[in-house]
Parts: sequence; structure tokens; C-alpha cells
Amino acid sequence: MKTRFIFTTLALATAASGFASGPIAPRDTVKVIDIEEVVVIATPKENTRLRQQALSSNSFSQADIRSGQIGSVKSLSGRVPNLFIPDYGSKLTTSVYVRGIGSRINTPAVGLYVDNIPFIDKSAFDFNYSDIERIDVMRGPQGTLYGRNTMGGLIRVFTKSPFTYQGTDVQLSAASYNNYKAMLKHYHRISDQFAFSVGMFYEHKGGFFKNAYNGKRIDTDDEAGGRVRAIWFPNEDLKLDFTLNYEYTNQGGYPYAYTGRTDGEEEDRAEHIGEISYNHPCGYKRNLVNGGLNIEHHGANFTLNSVTGFQYLYDRMNLDQDFTEADIYTMMQKQNSKTLSQEIVLKSKPGTRWQWTTGVSGFYQWLDTDAPVTFEDEGIRRLIEDNINAGLEHLPAGAPKLSAQITTRPMTVTGAFKTPALNGAVYHQSTLNDLFTEGLSLTVGLRLDYEKLWLDYDSQCAMGFDFGVSAPFLPQDIIRSLEALTQFTGKERTDYLQLLPKFTLQYAWNRQNNVYATVSKGYRSGGYNIQMFSDLVQNDLRTAMMDAIKQDEVLGNFAGMMPDFPASDVNVSEATLYKPEYSWNYEVGAHLTSPEGKLQADAAFFYMDTRDQQISRFAENGLGRITVNAGKSRSIGAEASVRAQVTDAFSLNANYGYTYATFTDYVVSEEETYNGRYVPFVPKHTFSAGGQYRFTLRRNTILDHITLDANYRAAGRIYWTEQNNASQPFYGTLDGRISFAKGNGQIALWITNALNKHYQAFYFETMGRGFEQAGRPLQVGIDLRCNF
Repeated sequence: MKTRFIFTTLALATAASGFASGPIAPRDTVKVIDIEEVVVIATPKENTRLRQQALSSNSFSQADIRSGQIGSVKSLSGRVPNLFIPDYGSKLTTSVYVRGIGSRINTPAVGLYVDNIPFIDKSAFDFNYSDIERIDVMRGPQGTLYGRNTMGGLIRVFTKSPFTYQGTDVQLSAASYNNYKAMLKHYHRISDQFAFSVGMFYEHKGGFFKNAYNGKRIDTDDEAGGRVRAIWFPNEDLKLDFTLNYEYTNQGGYPYAYTGRTDGEEEDRAEHIGEISYNHPCGYKRNLVNGGLNIEHHGANFTLNSVTGFQYLYDRMNLDQDFTEADIYTMMQKQNSKTLSQEIVLKSKPGTRWQWTTGVSGFYQWLDTDAPVTFEDEGIRRLIEDNINAGLEHLPAGAPKLSAQITTRPMTVTGAFKTPALNGAVYHQSTLNDLFTEGLSLTVGLRLDYEKLWLDYDSQCAMGFDFGVSAPFLPQDIIRSLEALTQFTGKERTDYLQLLPKFTLQYAWNRQNNVYATVSKGYRSGGYNIQMFSDLVQNDLRTAMMDAIKQDEVLGNFAGMMPDFPASDVNVSEATLYKPEYSWNYEVGAHLTSPEGKLQADAAFFYMDTRDQQISRFAENGLGRITVNAGKSRSIGAEASVRAQVTDAFSLNANYGYTYATFTDYVVSEEETYNGRYVPFVPKHTFSAGGQYRFTLRRNTILDHITLDANYRAAGRIYWTEQNNASQPFYGTLDGRISFAKGNGQIALWITNALNKHYQAFYFETMGRGFEQAGRPLQVGIDLRCNF
């Protein structure tokens, strides 16, 4: 009876996504290590397979995604040489770092394409990977073909085709820390001309960290969504591929624990060191819609692609900005973003001596942001009231005593911003094969990229206050109720024109082995720091306050005794604008495959010069993060990847990346320079190693096969600040998985961070205090899959 129960459970358990019922569906096999031989992926711009191109790259098949438990873009961190994506904050913060460059906020340094549709806003990078067929990670500038914000590289994600997979997939998962997940996907081919797929998912995460202030889990998460895809071949030369995806996210946050004072002052929260302690609710909600239409036409000597994309993102972030139980200040940010993109690509057929790609692309993004900052009682006293009264205390002896008390509590600095962006580009890339000798090729590419940015801003604050004057010669103290008003309203404009060249020399002695050298330029667009306006308004309030006092008919008599605050004369453009970032990348590398195809090895060495590097940090008064340009940096490194099929049942893979990224021209002031210091958020070493062993059992047994997977990832040292005064030493985490399969059913038991390694996933300093988010602890779970 027990045996029958086990057999029935396995038959109904969820199947791996690779299992399908149609004869055209590929079945998982460890005998194939060349991912591109398993599934052919259509890309509009390239003429050759990924490992035949002159770039450093890694690919993940659906089997790799499942065995490696890759559930989102952040799960790729450490699995690719020199790729680091710290898992902290919320889905709003997807910070991707490659080869010494990256971004915590604003414009990304690495691009993302999903089914050939560009994701312009990195607030949308972190989405659910429940229906993914393959992931490509390309490192080094991809600006010639892909344009802005791909100076570090490109991540391409491809969903499953309903022409390749058939049937219905069901997956149920449960894990410790109150995690649950359910997915349902159906793939249906109606004819040789039309097929479609639909899918939906729901996931609940109970949270890993508790808020000591109220004893509740702070990082809970609920997500739900669905995807529709339809492919139609009206004739043998025309293909239409339509996708539509929706996701809803409701996350708690943010699990930042206090680490102590960093300004040298006496510690006043010693009892909270190591604790998360917020008194205001924090979280992130997001509605995300992505749609796209790929049209592909095959001519006699060319392929024409039209790629149209649309993205709608509406989100809201609530943040206890002081990260403590004190009532200092909070921040709310709402984004309403709509992006329409269009690209037309014309390329030659593969296999010709002259291969070329030419195209035009453009997008327009509407982005409205509402970002008020609210000062609570203690924040008003500490940040505003105490500073004002401290200035009033330095009056000559015998002068009247002056004092101010803010009466508007809480006090809100409003911020409404419109920051649309327009981008257009034209590009061409040509490759001449068999140049002088068979196997030698030269590639030359050039892209002209134009971008225009707007900023319409309206940020204001009305502050009521009581101002008092007392002196022996006055019959009674004078107290007047006044109001200080300040407002920043206006428009800013800027634009950029970029030329992005690429030169590559490559020698291939067969289809699977080549060496190359390439020089390419990349750039990341500039923008505006809208979070700076709360800082500008706060500074301007002092002047507005003194003006209100001087204009009062009574208090104006004492104007000569008060400190002289100069009139506010802020250049909003200089205060908020940050410039584009540029880089030149020099790289040599090789793609090698053993004659029998059992071993693949890739290696690359690179040198990157970066100018006007964009660095994220807190504003001087701690009111939000801003982006600044940090002069120049230099990044030198190497990368290596190996995949080996030791036997039909046993496979191994390993990756290593080394990056030495330092500032070469970053002078903060006459007293402080960061020259020679390491670029923050860039691990010096990244390493991963994994293996899989599959036990194939005899026919007519309870199971078909048992598969064991183990993966180890490591990174470090990682400096968190430009001063290099805080860092995470080299650390590693171990994940494991064992799956039991019978027919189209599968049960898998898995574990992450099996050694329960404690490490910092994120660290920052603000207002003289340090905070960290710890990495996620050991977690175990079970997956049930079924295909029918």
C-alpha cells in the first residue's frame, strides 16, 4: 500500500518544464552540454550562434534554470563571472554590476531584453522566471547593436515557445519560512501555422527577518501574474509572435539592521545594534504589464524584423527613511511609467562571406513621479528646529534672546515630477569572413544614438512656526506665529548625441573553436536626481523663515540682530543633473570545445577605462539617494568558464571572474580624494562550481531516474563605500537539490545556503549611522511537478 502511494504521488507530481507530450518537444538530457544545439533561439540582430560571437557570455538552459533554482534576475548573481546582483531591498532595486560598473538607482549599466523586447526601466528587471526557456548573459559593451545602458553587458531572457512545448504543466512548491508557490501553464499547437500558450502563478513568501519594533516579519511578499503568447505563421516566410505579461507584487520591507555609528559620535542606540527596528510601515507594491509583437519576414537574401514593445509600470514605495524607531522622517514614492519602443532590423542570411546587420530603433517613456518627504516630530526638532536655534544662540551678550518653534507637525515637502525620455538610433555592423585566410574575420560596427531628457518639477513646503523674542527691556516676551513658504517649480531640458563604435578581429579554425580581440565603446545615459529637491527645499526654508521674520511689523525691528542668511540662488540644473557615463572596453578571449563535444571552455581578459562614472550615495543631509559622477575609474580583469560532460550521467561546471576596479580620478575636495580606492559594490573575485549526477534506474521500477545537483557560489571582497571603510570579505553559499522522476512527474527536495552562512547582502551609511541587510539564511523546500 505504501509503495502504491509513492508511485501515485510521483505520477501526479509536477514535471520538469522540459517534459512535453509532442514528438517535436525536446526531452532533458545531460548528454548535451551545448545549449544552443538543444533549442534554436531567434534573435533579430545576430547572424551566428552565441559562442561563435566575439564576446564573453554564458547561457542557461531550462534544465540549468531548474537545477540551479534560478527564480529571477537576482538569482544569476555569482553564476556568471564578474556578475554581481545584490539581493536586497525590493523589486524596485535591481542593482546589476559587471566588470567594475553598475548602478543602484536611476539608469542601469546592463540592459535587459525579454523575447527581444527591451526593458527600459530597471524597476521592472526583477520579474518571475516561471516560463523561461533560456537566459543569455553577455558581458562587455553591447552598445553598437543594443545602444544606451548596455555598457556593462546585456541579459537576454527567452520564454518557452508553444511550438516547442505541448501540454499542461503544473507546479506546486512549499518551503520553510512560510513560502508557497503554485504555477499552471498550458501550451497548445492548433496547426502548423498557429500555436499559443497561457500561464499563471501565485507565490507567497513569509519573510526571513523580524522587525524588533513590533515583532512582525518585515520582508513578506505576495506575487501573482500571468502570461499569454501566440505565434502565427501566415506563410512560410512570415512569422508573428505576440506576448503579453502581467505581474502584481506586494512586498514588505526593508530589512536593514543597525550596525552602529559611523561619524565618531557616542553610540546612542547600542541596544539596537544588529536589530531591525522601524516604527513606520515600509513596503513596495507594483503593477507591471509588458507586451510585445515580433514580426519576422524572410526574403531571398535577408531577414527583416520589426519589434514593437510596450511596458506599463505603476508602483508605490513607502520607506521609513531614518531606518530607526525614532520619528524622524518618511518617504513615499509613486511611479507611473509607460514606455513604447520600436525597432526595425534588416540583416543578411547566415553563412555568407559578408554578414551585416543594420537597423533603426527608438523609444519614448512617459514617467510621472510623486515623491513627498514627511518630517515627523523628532525629525523637525533634530534637522530643522535645533539647527535654527543653534544659529540664534550666537548673539552678543546683552542682546535679546531669540527662539523658534516649528508648529507644522508633521511637515511634508511635496515633490511632483515629470521626467519623460526620448531616444532614437541608427546602427550598422558588418562582418567580412575569410579575410586573407580561411577562418579570419573582421567586424566593424557604428551606432549613432540620440537621447533627449526632460524634467518638469514642482516641489514645495509650507512651514508654520512661532518666533519669540525676550529681553529685560521688553515689558513681556514677544511671540509671533508666522509661516515660511518655499517652492521650486520649473522645467529643465538636456540631450546627448553619442557615437558607439566597435572593432573586432576573430579567428575560428572550426565552428566550435575561436579566438578574438575586440575594442568597443559603451555609454550610460545621464538624468536628474529628483530626490535632491527635498534637500533644496529644506535649505531654502531657512531663508524663507528669516524673510518672514524681517517682514513682520514687530519682529522686523530686531532684524539687525539676527543672522544674515543669504537669499537662495539655486541652480536647479547643476544641483540635480548627472552626466552620462562612458567606457572603452578592450578584450581578448577564446571559445574552445573538445573534438567530441564533451568539454567547453571560455576565457577572456579585459581592460576598461570609464569616465564620469555614476556612483549612488545618500545626499549630504541623508534625504534620499542621489547619483553623482565620480571622475574616472579603471577596471582590469579576467574570466573563465568550463562545462564538462564527464560521463553520460555526470556533468560539472565552474566559473571564475577577477575584477580589479579602482578610481583613477575622483577628487572629492582639497582634503579628500578617492584615487586608488576600490569601486564599491564590485567583488574582486566571483566563483561558482556545480555538478549533477543522474541515476538512471531499470525499467518497470518505481522511479525512472534520481538526479542530484549541487551548486556553490562565492564572491568578495566587496567594498560598500567609496571610502572603502566597510566591506564584505570573500564568502560562499552552497545549494543542493535531489529530484525523483517517474514518467512526466517529478518530486524535488532542495536546500539553499545549506551551511547557513552569514554575510552582508547590502550595507550603507546615512546620517552618521551604518545599516546592513543580511543574506538569507538556510531554507529547505519541496517542488512537485506534473506534465500532461
